Amino acid sequence: MPELPDVEGFRRELASCGQGRRIDRVRVDDPEVLRGVSERRLRRELQGREFREPQRHGKWLIARTDGGPAVLLHFGMTGRLVCQSPQEPAHRHDRVRFDLSGGKGVRYRDQRKLQGLRLAGSEDAVAHTLAGQGPDAASVGRAELRELLGGRRARVKSVLMDQSALAGLGNLLADEILWRARLHPARRADRLTDEESGRLHGAMRRVLALSVRAGRVPDRASWLTGHRDRPDGRCPRCGAGLRRGKVAGRTTVWCPHCQREERQT
Repeated sequence: MPELPDVEGFRRELASCGQGRRIDRVRVDDPEVLRGVSERRLRRELQGREFREPQRHGKWLIARTDGGPAVLLHFGMTGRLVCQSPQEPAHRHDRVRFDLSGGKGVRYRDQRKLQGLRLAGSEDAVAHTLAGQGPDAASVGRAELRELLGGRRARVKSVLMDQSALAGLGNLLADEILWRARLHPARRADRLTDEESGRLHGAMRRVLALSVRAGRVPDRASWLTGHRDRPDGRCPRCGAGLRRGKVAGRTTVWCPHCQREERQT
């Protein structure tokens, strides 16, 4: 599933091959990915305009045009953005293709079509679409995170993955961050100490910085992500056997030695 680092990679891809280029043609190969906009309106509003510098908030990519509407893209479970020449044959999972000036092209490619594209006709419409999102995980400060956690009785992993609380983190990132911070994913968020929430913030900053650089959550040998899918996976820090369970409805992996469960009082 694309998370913040993946979408930041898509943002860079769009900036590299689309920024400043005219949209010569919009081709909708599968209208099922359009959310709240028709094929006709999408073409009418976008063709002839230029893409401006794209932005990202959490898992959302905002592709603004010159003085006109913005395309808001969400990638769901399997979506991605691909820079490819318009002359290249369509991939079977290409859903919307933007043919650009200078022989460039951008494609929204998605197998499962759980999310898709929206069109916002103004900055107010952009803000309305993103109104339910919390602060971007890559920019939230230590004090802001502490305040956010302190007001929630839910499990800390649930809070990290709640897009209305903190935008951009998914299952892989949440597990990696909690493992690095040595916090059990089922800990109650409002019971974390100042030291623990500071540790969590530091781990989040480091994991996001390295993941954004890679354009994905790396599966390195020194990362929990590099061991989580192995049936006999072991903690790369202490060597203990990893545990698996469900937290926030998602498969969760942690180290029982490094991430102790909270004692009941």
